[in-house]
Amino acid sequence: MISCRPCLVDAQQFQDLAPLLAQWKAARPSMGVLVLLAEANQSSIPALQKAFRQAGLPMVGAVFPALVTDQGFASTGAWLLCFDEMPPWFLVEDLNGGAESAAGRIAALLPETGGVVAAEASTELLFLIFDGLIPNIASILDGLWVKARNGVRYCGVNAGSETFQPMPCLFDCTRNVGNGVIGLRLPAAARAVVRHGYPVAATVMHATSSEGNRIDRIDYRPAMEVYREVILAEYGVTLTNENFYDYAVHYPFGVVALLDVLVRIPVGFSEDGAIFCVGEIPPNSALRLLRAPAAEDRGCVEMLVEAVWTKEEERGVPPLLTFYCAGRRMHFGEAAALELSMLKTRTGAGGVAGALTLGEIDTHSDLGIPRFHNASVVCLPGLACSTCGTA
Repeated sequence: MISCRPCLVDAQQFQDLAPLLAQWKAARPSMGVLVLLAEANQSSIPALQKAFRQAGLPMVGAVFPALVTDQGFASTGAWLLCFDEMPPWFLVEDLNGGAESAAGRIAALLPETGGVVAAEASTELLFLIFDGLIPNIASILDGLWVKARNGVRYCGVNAGSETFQPMPCLFDCTRNVGNGVIGLRLPAAARAVVRHGYPVAATVMHATSSEGNRIDRIDYRPAMEVYREVILAEYGVTLTNENFYDYAVHYPFGVVALLDVLVRIPVGFSEDGAIFCVGEIPPNSALRLLRAPAAEDRGCVEMLVEAVWTKEEERGVPPLLTFYCAGRRMHFGEAAALELSMLKTRTGAGGVAGALTLGEIDTHSDLGIPRFHNASVVCLPGLACSTCGTA
């Protein structure tokens, strides 16, 4: 178990963190902090940076639409994830030069261990936080796996605004940037579990023309036209331009991958019939229309419960570090908080701590290949072990 102590800080405390940080450093001189900051408090980044600089503590952080707490979702404040010993980390800026270039820059920061291994192996976990507006994250992950070839396991989330407007959402003690990625190299004891539990429709389609996160043609016809037809045939929903945003989050695309289906939530469309999603759609990939689960469906929670704890003695460790997809919350509405409550109860965790995300990353359990998801819940049971209000 890695010693990481989540501390929930109210926005009013940002200006007066010095005494608390000094107390922490005196007790744990090698400590460092990962900050999960609510979007509403983005303007507080300079104050946070100043406090950590003055304390002489390493810090890296990201802005998220909201925080995950025991009460559900909080629109203000910050989680300070306090590592007793700060893991190796990096913040890479300006990943706009193509997937191959971006993957190369990240891979250069990873240790060379020689050899590819499956996800269960005793290798470090690379936890990544991308700016959610980077359009080719899936391709970057593919390139990173090919270039690194070092057996690292992958997990991660996307930061940024739920409005999908550009913003500098990644920061450390001196920088505040967008179009980048944070990486924390966590030791082998760290574990990650990612699930979505979305039912799959019968109809199979093909993205015959796509680029990045844009689907131009499905089965050689305008994507929006085919999307309308399949939603009507499979689920009886009449889709229009006006109600697109009401229904798209409930009926995402599924990219058929090896042994799995990866969720891609539509977030926009163009006059020529193209559809834009969160996450890439590879050219000629097989697609299936998905239906988001009902609020009372406990399938995803049960999948997480089955995988979260590997040893009975780990049960009941508070809190469980948890990231929850913003698209999933849009679908469930108020019931999203209920799903979090069920997760806490069924896992036996003493609480939940984390953030609302704009995309999720895991590693294929057999092949060790990183994958990009939407609509998923991410749990890291090997991290959060005790609350940290004081040293």
